Amino acid sequence: MQPGRHPDRLSAHRSRTVLAAGTLAALLALSGCGGSDSADSKGVAGDNAKYAAPRAERGDAAAGAADQGSAESSSAEKKKPSALSTPHVIRKASLSVEVKSVPKAVAAARAAVESAGGLVASESTERLDATHEASHIVLRVPQGEYDAVLQELAGGGKLLSRTTTAKDVTDQVVDVESRIATQRASVNRVRKLMDRADKLADVVTLEGELSNRQAELESLLAQQESLKDRTTLATITLSLSEPESPSNKEDDDPGFMDALGGGWHAFVTMVRWIAMAVGAAAPFLAAAAGLLLLGRLLRTWLARRKVSQEPHASQPDEQAPAAPEAPTAP
Repeated sequence: MQPGRHPDRLSAHRSRTVLAAGTLAALLALSGCGGSDSADSKGVAGDNAKYAAPRAERGDAAAGAADQGSAESSSAEKKKPSALSTPHVIRKASLSVEVKSVPKAVAAARAAVESAGGLVASESTERLDATHEASHIVLRVPQGEYDAVLQELAGGGKLLSRTTTAKDVTDQVVDVESRIATQRASVNRVRKLMDRADKLADVVTLEGELSNRQAELESLLAQQESLKDRTTLATITLSLSEPESPSNKEDDDPGFMDALGGGWHAFVTMVRWIAMAVGAAAPFLAAAAGLLLLGRLLRTWLARRKVSQEPHASQPDEQAPAAPEAPTAP
């Protein structure tokens, strides 16, 4: 007995050793009986049983060392930060700022984003009147510079409104990465089966399956790229406007000139609409006048023709016999 060991533990260790040796000997005996006779099998079994105990002891020692190593590696992994434990967050912000000059503010915002390593995704500017402009810009900035750029843009003028949102998509990123790994392994398995296939029907079936799995893999890769883009670059929507000048503000009570201007505008509008109505009806009126004139000319011609064909009543009939004279009285 070795010093420091408990008798019960030693006996249990010996029992496990003997049991492992017996199991190994039985397996070797069964595997060797098909290729050799019974005498050789007994000899091999005896030799294996002879060396089984030291091997089992070495196996137990190796297993203990392996358990100890795995415990140390697990503790080391716990100390190491995992790459998947890094949060993946989609950040968005909307700013509405009133500035003195929209073109200068747009140039300042573009310079701030480009110096932070970002970019201008879209920009639209419209002119409200002769002196005022408004601009709508969508900016993409790195996550590390998001707060600094947001503060700089908000301080460029009078802040009218500010809205920020943050969405954690870490679970979605991990799920997509896991599905991509699984799908890639599935595609590789189908390709190996295609290499082994001999029949044309099997090849056609495997090609269709491979196309479907590759399409799904490409869809997952697109989702991964979209998530990477949205979690790497934050989105800031900036709306810039200029203050309204005092001359353009409406008065509380309209005066006589305002009423006169409104009446004149209404009169001009009415005249314009009447002129438009007359212009629209002019072709129809011209056609109706032509038809009336043509009808009158036709009636005049018919009346003249009728009169020319009838005999004049004032002329005597020359062919009629003269009336006999009445006898005179004696």
